[in-house]
Amino acid sequence: MAQKDYPLDYDYLEETLLQLLAIPSPVGYTDAVARYTAGQLEAMGIPYEMTRRGAIRATLKGEQPRPARAIVAHLDTLGAMVREIKPSGRLGIVPIGHWSSRFAEGGRLTVFTDKGQVRGTCLPLKTSGHAFGPEIDTQPSSWDHVEVRVDVPARTAMDLEAAGLRVGDTMAFDPQPEICPNGYIVSRYLDDKAAVAALLTACKAVQDGKLVPPVDVHPLFTITEEVGSGASAALHGDIAEMLSLDIAIAAPGQNTDEHAVTICMQDMSGPFDYHLTRKLIGIAEKYNISHRRDVFRFYRSDSAAAVEAGNDIRTALIGFGADASHAYERTHRRALAALTRLTTYYLMSKPVARRDERMLGSLDGFTEQLSPEDMIVPSNPLPTPGDFMSPDPKAGGNEPD
Repeated sequence: MAQKDYPLDYDYLEETLLQLLAIPSPVGYTDAVARYTAGQLEAMGIPYEMTRRGAIRATLKGEQPRPARAIVAHLDTLGAMVREIKPSGRLGIVPIGHWSSRFAEGGRLTVFTDKGQVRGTCLPLKTSGHAFGPEIDTQPSSWDHVEVRVDVPARTAMDLEAAGLRVGDTMAFDPQPEICPNGYIVSRYLDDKAAVAALLTACKAVQDGKLVPPVDVHPLFTITEEVGSGASAALHGDIAEMLSLDIAIAAPGQNTDEHAVTICMQDMSGPFDYHLTRKLIGIAEKYNISHRRDVFRFYRSDSAAAVEAGNDIRTALIGFGADASHAYERTHRRALAALTRLTTYYLMSKPVARRDERMLGSLDGFTEQLSPEDMIVPSNPLPTPGDFMSPDPKAGGNEPD
Protein backbone atom coordinates (compact mmCIF):
# COMPACT_ATOMS: atom_id res chain seq x y z
CA MET A 1 0.00 0.00 0.00
CA ALA A 2 1.24 3.48 -0.85
CA GLN A 3 2.03 5.68 2.10
CA LYS A 4 0.66 9.20 2.33
CA ASP A 5 3.84 10.75 1.02
CA TYR A 6 7.34 9.80 -0.04
CA PRO A 7 10.23 11.99 1.15
CA LEU A 8 11.81 13.62 -1.89
CA ASP A 9 15.24 15.24 -1.89
CA TYR A 10 14.54 18.54 -3.67
CA ASP A 11 18.08 19.79 -3.04
CA TYR A 12 19.33 16.74 -4.93
CA LEU A 13 16.87 17.48 -7.74
CA GLU A 14 18.10 21.04 -8.26
CA GLU A 15 21.77 20.18 -7.91
CA THR A 16 21.38 17.29 -10.35
CA LEU A 17 19.61 19.60 -12.82
CA LEU A 18 22.47 22.12 -12.67
CA GLN A 19 25.05 19.35 -13.12
CA LEU A 20 23.17 17.99 -16.13
CA LEU A 21 22.97 21.48 -17.65
CA ALA A 22 26.74 21.81 -17.23
CA ILE A 23 27.29 18.80 -19.53
CA PRO A 24 26.91 19.56 -23.28
CA SER A 25 24.72 16.87 -24.86
CA PRO A 26 23.27 17.76 -28.27
CA VAL A 27 22.02 14.72 -30.18
CA GLY A 28 25.01 12.70 -31.36
CA TYR A 29 27.29 14.04 -28.61
CA THR A 30 25.84 12.34 -25.54
CA ASP A 31 28.60 10.08 -24.21
CA ALA A 32 29.47 12.41 -21.32
CA VAL A 33 25.89 12.86 -20.09
CA ALA A 34 25.30 9.10 -20.38
CA ARG A 35 28.39 8.47 -18.26
CA TYR A 36 27.19 11.01 -15.69
CA THR A 37 23.74 9.42 -15.46
CA ALA A 38 25.20 5.94 -15.15
CA GLY A 39 27.36 7.28 -12.30
CA GLN A 40 24.29 8.62 -10.50
CA LEU A 41 22.62 5.20 -10.77
CA GLU A 42 25.75 3.46 -9.49
CA ALA A 43 25.91 5.82 -6.52
CA MET A 44 22.33 4.85 -5.63
CA GLY A 45 23.05 1.14 -6.05
CA ILE A 46 20.68 0.76 -9.02
CA PRO A 47 21.78 -1.78 -11.65
CA TYR A 48 21.64 -0.72 -15.28
CA GLU A 49 22.60 -1.70 -18.81
CA MET A 50 23.65 0.52 -21.72
CA THR A 51 22.98 0.12 -25.41
CA ARG A 52 25.77 0.39 -27.97
CA ARG A 53 25.19 4.12 -28.41
CA GLY A 54 24.55 4.96 -24.77
CA ALA A 55 20.86 4.74 -23.95
CA ILE A 56 20.44 3.46 -20.40
CA ARG A 57 17.98 0.94 -18.97
CA ALA A 58 18.06 0.68 -15.19
CA THR A 59 16.09 -1.76 -13.03
CA LEU A 60 14.23 -1.28 -9.77
CA LYS A 61 13.22 -4.80 -8.74
CA GLY A 62 9.59 -5.23 -7.78
CA GLU A 63 7.58 -7.77 -5.87
CA GLN A 64 6.85 -9.40 -9.22
CA PRO A 65 8.78 -9.13 -12.51
CA ARG A 66 5.73 -8.67 -14.76
CA PRO A 67 3.92 -6.74 -16.09
CA ALA A 68 6.95 -4.45 -15.95
CA ARG A 69 6.82 -0.72 -16.56
CA ALA A 70 9.28 1.80 -17.99
CA ILE A 71 9.67 5.46 -17.07
CA VAL A 72 11.66 7.38 -19.66
CA ALA A 73 13.36 10.77 -19.94
CA HIS A 74 15.80 11.88 -22.62
CA LEU A 75 19.38 13.04 -22.10
CA ASP A 76 19.88 14.61 -25.52
CA THR A 77 19.27 18.27 -26.30
CA LEU A 78 19.07 20.55 -29.29
CA GLY A 79 22.25 21.90 -30.86
CA ALA A 80 23.81 22.76 -34.20
CA MET A 81 26.40 21.52 -36.69
CA VAL A 82 28.83 23.19 -39.06
CA ARG A 83 27.57 22.92 -42.64
CA GLU A 84 29.92 25.39 -44.35
CA ILE A 85 33.37 26.88 -43.89
CA LYS A 86 32.76 30.35 -45.32
CA PRO A 87 35.32 32.39 -47.28
CA SER A 88 34.63 35.24 -44.82
CA GLY A 89 36.04 33.29 -41.88
CA ARG A 90 32.59 32.56 -40.43
CA LEU A 91 30.73 29.24 -40.10
CA GLY A 92 27.42 28.36 -41.71
CA ILE A 93 25.35 26.05 -39.50
CA VAL A 94 22.30 23.79 -39.47
CA PRO A 95 20.22 22.88 -36.42
CA ILE A 96 20.35 19.56 -34.62
CA GLY A 97 16.73 18.91 -33.73
CA HIS A 98 13.85 21.22 -34.50
CA TRP A 99 14.21 24.78 -33.22
CA SER A 100 14.12 28.31 -34.54
CA SER A 101 17.22 30.25 -35.51
CA ARG A 102 15.78 33.31 -33.78
CA PHE A 103 16.58 31.64 -30.45
CA ALA A 104 20.13 30.88 -31.59
CA GLU A 105 20.91 34.50 -32.43
CA GLY A 106 23.22 36.03 -29.87
CA GLY A 107 23.92 32.71 -28.19
CA ARG A 108 27.40 31.84 -26.96
CA LEU A 109 28.48 28.33 -27.87
CA THR A 110 31.22 25.75 -28.04
CA VAL A 111 32.32 24.06 -31.27
CA PHE A 112 33.67 20.55 -30.71
CA THR A 113 36.35 19.96 -33.34
CA ASP A 114 38.28 16.76 -33.98
CA LYS A 115 41.19 18.21 -32.00
CA GLY A 116 39.59 20.31 -29.27
CA GLN A 117 37.04 22.99 -28.49
CA VAL A 118 36.56 26.48 -29.89
CA ARG A 119 34.28 29.13 -28.43
CA GLY A 120 32.07 31.33 -30.56
CA THR A 121 28.87 33.34 -30.96
CA CYS A 122 25.88 32.82 -33.26
CA LEU A 123 25.06 36.08 -35.08
CA PRO A 124 22.73 37.29 -37.83
CA LEU A 125 24.45 37.91 -41.17
CA LYS A 126 23.90 41.63 -40.64
CA THR A 127 24.68 42.38 -37.02
CA SER A 128 26.03 45.88 -36.54
CA GLY A 129 23.59 48.76 -36.82
CA HIS A 130 26.57 51.03 -37.38
CA ALA A 131 27.37 49.14 -40.58
CA PHE A 132 23.95 48.10 -41.89
CA GLY A 133 21.58 50.64 -40.39
CA PRO A 134 17.88 49.60 -40.52
CA GLU A 135 18.73 46.43 -42.48
CA ILE A 136 19.47 44.65 -39.21
CA ASP A 137 15.74 44.81 -38.43
CA THR A 138 14.49 43.80 -41.88
CA GLN A 139 16.69 40.79 -42.69
CA PRO A 140 14.87 37.42 -42.64
CA SER A 141 15.08 35.04 -39.71
CA SER A 142 16.22 31.55 -40.70
CA TRP A 143 19.21 29.24 -40.36
CA ASP A 144 20.44 30.55 -43.73
CA HIS A 145 20.61 34.03 -42.20
CA VAL A 146 22.78 33.26 -39.17
CA GLU A 147 26.44 32.33 -38.89
CA VAL A 148 28.96 31.61 -36.17
CA ARG A 149 31.87 33.90 -35.35
CA VAL A 150 34.50 31.77 -33.68
CA ASP A 151 36.95 33.29 -31.23
CA VAL A 152 40.07 32.64 -33.27
CA PRO A 153 41.86 34.98 -35.68
CA ALA A 154 40.07 33.95 -38.85
CA ARG A 155 39.39 36.08 -41.92
CA THR A 156 39.33 33.29 -44.49
CA ALA A 157 38.23 29.69 -44.84
CA MET A 158 41.88 28.65 -44.68
CA ASP A 159 42.21 30.35 -41.29
CA LEU A 160 39.27 28.36 -39.98
CA GLU A 161 40.66 25.10 -41.30
CA ALA A 162 44.05 25.90 -39.79
CA ALA A 163 42.26 26.30 -36.44
CA GLY A 164 40.90 22.76 -36.83
CA LEU A 165 37.31 23.62 -37.81
CA ARG A 166 35.56 21.28 -40.23
CA VAL A 167 32.15 20.64 -41.76
CA GLY A 168 30.25 18.32 -39.42
CA ASP A 169 31.63 19.71 -36.16
CA THR A 170 29.02 19.67 -33.40
CA MET A 171 28.00 22.82 -31.51
CA ALA A 172 26.48 23.17 -28.06
CA PHE A 173 24.92 26.48 -27.02
CA ASP A 174 25.46 27.70 -23.46
CA PRO A 175 22.42 26.89 -21.29
CA GLN A 176 22.73 30.04 -19.11
CA PRO A 177 20.67 28.68 -16.17
CA GLU A 178 19.25 30.84 -13.42
CA ILE A 179 17.30 29.72 -10.37
CA CYS A 180 15.40 32.70 -9.03
CA PRO A 181 14.68 33.20 -5.31
CA ASN A 182 10.91 33.01 -6.02
CA GLY A 183 11.25 29.50 -7.46
CA TYR A 184 11.37 30.17 -11.19
CA ILE A 185 14.02 28.25 -13.14
CA VAL A 186 15.17 29.62 -16.50
CA SER A 187 17.57 27.94 -18.92
CA ARG A 188 18.06 26.42 -22.31
CA TYR A 189 17.65 22.64 -22.28
CA LEU A 190 15.28 22.21 -19.37
CA ASP A 191 13.84 19.96 -22.06
CA ASP A 192 14.58 17.35 -20.95
CA LYS A 193 17.23 17.67 -18.27
CA ALA A 194 14.68 18.85 -15.72
CA ALA A 195 12.72 15.62 -16.26
CA VAL A 196 15.91 13.55 -16.05
CA ALA A 197 16.62 15.17 -12.67
CA ALA A 198 13.04 14.42 -11.58
CA LEU A 199 13.34 10.76 -12.59
CA LEU A 200 16.67 10.35 -10.79
CA THR A 201 15.14 11.98 -7.70
CA ALA A 202 12.21 9.54 -7.81
CA CYS A 203 14.70 6.66 -8.03
CA LYS A 204 16.59 8.09 -5.06
CA ALA A 205 13.36 8.22 -3.02
CA VAL A 206 12.82 4.51 -3.68
CA GLN A 207 16.38 3.61 -2.74
CA ASP A 208 16.54 5.87 0.32
CA GLY A 209 13.23 4.51 1.62
CA LYS A 210 14.14 0.91 0.77
CA LEU A 211 10.84 0.70 -1.09
CA VAL A 212 9.86 -2.23 -3.30
CA PRO A 213 7.50 -1.46 -6.20
CA PRO A 214 4.68 -3.91 -6.95
CA VAL A 215 6.32 -4.81 -10.30
CA ASP A 216 9.71 -4.30 -11.91
CA VAL A 217 10.32 -0.70 -12.98
CA HIS A 218 12.84 0.26 -15.64
CA PRO A 219 14.01 3.88 -15.63
CA LEU A 220 15.10 4.59 -19.21
CA PHE A 221 17.37 7.42 -20.34
CA THR A 222 17.34 7.89 -24.09
CA ILE A 223 19.72 9.85 -26.33
CA THR A 224 17.89 10.63 -29.60
CA GLU A 225 14.45 11.96 -28.64
CA GLU A 226 15.03 15.37 -30.22
CA VAL A 227 15.41 13.77 -33.65
CA GLY A 228 12.48 11.38 -33.29
CA SER A 229 13.87 7.92 -32.53
CA GLY A 230 14.04 8.14 -28.72
CA ALA A 231 12.79 5.04 -26.89
CA SER A 232 12.65 2.83 -29.97
CA ALA A 233 15.59 1.02 -28.33
CA ALA A 234 16.21 -0.32 -24.81
CA LEU A 235 12.71 -1.80 -24.38
CA HIS A 236 11.92 -5.49 -24.03
CA GLY A 237 8.83 -7.66 -24.18
CA ASP A 238 8.18 -7.67 -20.43
CA ILE A 239 7.41 -3.94 -20.42
CA ALA A 240 3.65 -3.36 -20.57
CA GLU A 241 3.44 0.32 -19.56
CA MET A 242 5.69 3.22 -20.51
CA LEU A 243 5.50 6.69 -18.99
CA SER A 244 7.42 9.49 -20.72
CA LEU A 245 8.61 12.49 -18.70
CA ASP A 246 9.13 15.60 -20.79
CA ILE A 247 8.49 19.31 -21.07
CA ALA A 248 4.84 20.47 -21.16
CA ILE A 249 3.92 23.60 -23.06
CA ALA A 250 2.40 26.64 -21.34
CA ALA A 251 1.16 28.94 -24.11
CA PRO A 252 -2.02 30.65 -25.34
CA GLY A 253 -4.57 27.99 -26.21
CA GLN A 254 -2.97 25.43 -23.90
CA ASN A 255 -4.12 24.31 -20.45
CA THR A 256 -0.61 23.76 -19.02
CA ASP A 257 0.64 25.84 -16.09
CA GLU A 258 4.26 26.49 -15.08
CA HIS A 259 3.44 25.63 -11.46
CA ALA A 260 1.99 22.15 -12.07
CA VAL A 261 2.56 18.81 -13.72
CA THR A 262 0.72 18.25 -16.99
CA ILE A 263 -0.94 14.96 -17.91
CA CYS A 264 -1.04 14.92 -21.70
CA MET A 265 -4.14 13.33 -23.21
CA GLN A 266 -2.97 13.42 -26.84
CA ASP A 267 -0.10 14.68 -28.95
CA MET A 268 0.45 14.72 -32.71
CA SER A 269 0.96 10.93 -32.70
CA GLY A 270 -2.56 10.40 -31.29
CA PRO A 271 -4.26 9.72 -27.93
CA PHE A 272 -2.31 8.18 -25.10
CA ASP A 273 -3.55 5.01 -23.42
CA TYR A 274 -6.96 5.67 -21.87
CA HIS A 275 -6.48 3.52 -18.77
CA LEU A 276 -2.89 4.55 -17.98
CA THR A 277 -3.73 8.23 -18.43
CA ARG A 278 -6.77 7.98 -16.11
CA LYS A 279 -4.66 6.10 -13.59
CA LEU A 280 -2.22 9.04 -13.48
CA ILE A 281 -5.10 11.51 -13.10
CA GLY A 282 -6.46 9.42 -10.25
CA ILE A 283 -3.09 9.39 -8.47
CA ALA A 284 -2.76 13.17 -8.84
CA GLU A 285 -6.25 13.73 -7.46
CA LYS A 286 -5.83 11.27 -4.58
CA TYR A 287 -2.56 12.78 -3.35
CA ASN A 288 -3.36 16.45 -4.08
CA ILE A 289 -0.65 16.82 -6.71
CA SER A 290 -1.15 20.06 -8.64
CA HIS A 291 -1.88 18.97 -12.21
CA ARG A 292 -3.42 20.00 -15.50
CA ARG A 293 -4.75 18.02 -18.46
CA ASP A 294 -3.70 19.17 -21.92
CA VAL A 295 -3.54 18.28 -25.62
CA PHE A 296 -0.48 19.12 -27.73
CA ARG A 297 -0.87 19.54 -31.49
CA PHE A 298 2.78 20.00 -32.47
CA TYR A 299 4.56 17.59 -30.13
CA ARG A 300 5.87 14.05 -30.03
CA SER A 301 7.81 12.18 -27.36
CA ASP A 302 9.66 8.96 -26.58
CA SER A 303 6.29 7.22 -26.35
CA ALA A 304 5.57 7.74 -30.05
CA ALA A 305 8.97 6.34 -31.02
CA ALA A 306 8.37 3.26 -28.85
CA VAL A 307 4.99 2.48 -30.40
CA GLU A 308 6.17 3.18 -33.95
CA ALA A 309 9.02 0.71 -33.38
CA GLY A 310 6.38 -2.00 -32.95
CA ASN A 311 6.11 -2.23 -29.16
CA ASP A 312 2.64 -3.25 -27.92
CA ILE A 313 2.66 -1.19 -24.73
CA ARG A 314 0.44 1.27 -22.94
CA THR A 315 1.94 4.74 -23.16
CA ALA A 316 1.39 8.03 -21.34
CA LEU A 317 3.10 11.40 -21.11
CA ILE A 318 3.48 13.74 -18.15
CA GLY A 319 5.57 16.89 -18.06
CA PHE A 320 6.70 19.87 -16.05
CA GLY A 321 4.81 22.99 -17.12
CA ALA A 322 7.17 25.38 -18.91
CA ASP A 323 7.10 28.49 -21.04
CA ALA A 324 8.98 29.04 -24.33
CA SER A 325 9.98 25.48 -25.20
CA HIS A 326 13.09 25.08 -27.38
CA ALA A 327 14.08 28.64 -26.49
CA TYR A 328 15.01 30.07 -23.08
CA GLU A 329 12.66 27.79 -21.21
CA ARG A 330 11.13 28.70 -17.86
CA THR A 331 9.49 26.48 -15.29
CA HIS A 332 8.91 26.67 -11.55
CA ARG A 333 10.16 24.58 -8.66
CA ARG A 334 6.54 23.61 -7.95
CA ALA A 335 6.20 22.02 -11.38
CA LEU A 336 9.33 19.93 -10.90
CA ALA A 337 8.16 18.90 -7.43
CA ALA A 338 4.75 17.90 -8.80
CA LEU A 339 6.35 15.92 -11.64
CA THR A 340 8.64 14.10 -9.21
CA ARG A 341 5.82 13.28 -6.78
CA LEU A 342 3.54 11.95 -9.52
CA THR A 343 6.40 9.88 -10.95
CA THR A 344 7.18 8.39 -7.53
CA TYR A 345 3.56 7.53 -6.76
CA TYR A 346 3.15 5.95 -10.18
CA LEU A 347 6.36 3.98 -9.72
CA MET A 348 4.96 2.54 -6.49
CA SER A 349 1.45 1.86 -7.83
CA LYS A 350 -0.05 -1.37 -9.10
CA PRO A 351 -0.15 -2.03 -12.86
CA VAL A 352 -3.15 -0.97 -14.92
CA ALA A 353 -4.09 -4.57 -15.65
CA ARG A 354 -2.55 -7.75 -14.30
CA ARG A 355 -3.43 -9.39 -17.64
CA ASP A 356 -0.77 -7.19 -19.27
CA GLU A 357 1.95 -9.54 -18.05
CA ARG A 358 1.21 -11.54 -21.21
CA MET A 359 1.53 -10.02 -24.67
CA LEU A 360 -1.37 -12.14 -25.93
CA GLY A 361 -4.25 -13.65 -24.00
CA SER A 362 -7.98 -14.23 -23.82
CA LEU A 363 -10.69 -11.70 -23.00
CA ASP A 364 -10.39 -12.59 -19.31
CA GLY A 365 -9.11 -9.57 -17.40
CA PHE A 366 -9.18 -7.28 -20.43
CA THR A 367 -9.88 -3.63 -19.61
CA GLU A 368 -13.25 -1.97 -20.16
CA GLN A 369 -13.91 1.68 -20.95
CA LEU A 370 -17.67 1.51 -21.44
CA SER A 371 -20.09 -1.23 -20.50
CA PRO A 372 -22.93 -2.16 -22.90
CA GLU A 373 -25.62 -0.90 -20.52
CA ASP A 374 -23.93 2.53 -20.41
CA MET A 375 -23.77 2.92 -24.17
CA ILE A 376 -26.11 5.58 -25.55
CA VAL A 377 -27.38 5.47 -29.11
CA PRO A 378 -27.98 9.16 -29.86
CA SER A 379 -29.65 8.87 -33.27
CA ASN A 380 -33.32 8.05 -33.79
CA PRO A 381 -34.00 5.55 -36.58
CA LEU A 382 -35.34 7.18 -39.74
CA PRO A 383 -38.97 6.40 -40.60
CA THR A 384 -39.75 4.41 -43.71
CA PRO A 385 -41.01 6.81 -46.45
CA GLY A 386 -43.67 4.31 -47.59
CA ASP A 387 -45.27 4.50 -44.14
CA PHE A 388 -45.95 8.23 -44.26
CA MET A 389 -46.08 9.15 -47.96
CA SER A 390 -49.08 8.42 -50.24
CA PRO A 391 -48.54 7.63 -53.94
CA ASP A 392 -49.19 10.59 -56.28
CA PRO A 393 -52.00 9.55 -58.66
CA LYS A 394 -50.97 12.20 -61.19
CA ALA A 395 -47.43 10.96 -61.42
CA GLY A 396 -46.81 9.01 -64.60
CA GLY A 397 -44.68 5.92 -64.87
CA ASN A 398 -41.72 5.53 -67.18
CA GLU A 399 -42.67 5.48 -70.84
CA PRO A 400 -41.92 2.22 -72.64
CA ASP A 401 -39.04 2.31 -75.13
